[in-house]
Amino acid sequence: MNFENNLAFAQALDQQDSLREMRNEFLFPQQNGKPFIYLCGNSLGLQPKVAREVLEVQLNNWQNLAVEGWFDGDSPWMFYHKELKNLMAPIVGSKPLEVCPMNTLTVNLHLLMVSFYQPKAKKYKIIMEFGAFPSDQYAIESQIRFHGYDPNDAIIEVKPREGEYTLRIEDIVKTIEENGDEIALVLFGGINYFTGQWFDMPAITKAGHKIGAIVGFDLAHAAGNVPLQLHDWNVDFACWCSYKYQNAGPGGISGIFVHEKHFGDTSLNRFAGWWGYKEDQRFKMEKGFIPEAGADGWQVSCTQVMPMALYHASLQLFEKAGFLDSLRTKSKTLTSYLFYLINQVNNTLGEEQFKIITPQAENERGAQVSIIAKADGKKIFDALVAHNVLGDWREPNVIRLSPVPMYNSFEDVFRTGELLLTISQSIK
Repeated sequence: MNFENNLAFAQALDQQDSLREMRNEFLFPQQNGKPFIYLCGNSLGLQPKVAREVLEVQLNNWQNLAVEGWFDGDSPWMFYHKELKNLMAPIVGSKPLEVCPMNTLTVNLHLLMVSFYQPKAKKYKIIMEFGAFPSDQYAIESQIRFHGYDPNDAIIEVKPREGEYTLRIEDIVKTIEENGDEIALVLFGGINYFTGQWFDMPAITKAGHKIGAIVGFDLAHAAGNVPLQLHDWNVDFACWCSYKYQNAGPGGISGIFVHEKHFGDTSLNRFAGWWGYKEDQRFKMEKGFIPEAGADGWQVSCTQVMPMALYHASLQLFEKAGFLDSLRTKSKTLTSYLFYLINQVNNTLGEEQFKIITPQAENERGAQVSIIAKADGKKIFDALVAHNVLGDWREPNVIRLSPVPMYNSFEDVFRTGELLLTISQSIK
């Protein structure tokens, strides 16, 4: 597409947007009586208007049914998680039996590593991306220590080349191959939180399996953002949060994926709980854990009804939007337009005031565009917020801007580019 740097062009794109009405499903924060241009869905998605309603329904169930709410009412809590599974599966490209909503992200990462990180003899190392989100780093470090190994020895990090910000897939694959005899687990983020790079997950999975390792992904920044095909890619396991691109509220419930090929593997360890016990025998209260079929067998504690209701409401919005097909098409155009506008700002200023560190290739990024300001980055970010543009600041020098196709417009992106130029000129 040949972009233009003017408001009329952005508004024309919005008029052509088949998803433009989805914006009306969300509540935007305000400042000085004006709504924000909200570009921080990569950190916390906006509140769906229906959120208050779905919580009210569950509060009424609690009020009117009390403990009988587990078995009575339109959607008994005992089986409520099953209503989400058919909606979750298209988000990550799985079978419904392979996914389950439960717990929170890092809790699930730990639970899945109990099953899928099984170090033996020489094959005990974990390979991961350099600069992964701290929760992943801490979880992996602690799991390694739990098994009696030294993280400094047992963790292999793949780093960008000198002078580069993102990883090359050939370097990831090469590192996996060169250390194949020692690697027990390949564990990457689907999308790097800092740069916005979407890793070649099928290639990573294939390389990991080739050397006999298990392959898992933290999809915090990928689920609900980019199209995934976990089952077809043969990924072993994955987990994600629901409060970023999936708009399920702060601290929203997490989801897990376990490939069906592992369901019959009785050698897998797991930290068991009552809710993961075989459903039709659960209330016999007998000793000896027998897991429920599928990913549900990894459940530990009972259904978190309120967070699950919020996630359910958001997943229904994805269904209304056509899941990720139409959203992805719009997302690629939104981010491409933002790339164009940032480059236009640099051209007008006569220098590269803003360096884009997110990959330009559409198949290597999602909705997030990360930029480094040549100077005064925090001042520029604060000025954007003062002018009702809310992105995200990450130390030491990165501004993350994430136009989410579910609720952001092309005019949002244009106004942001316009402000980047105005603020830069005023500071300069």
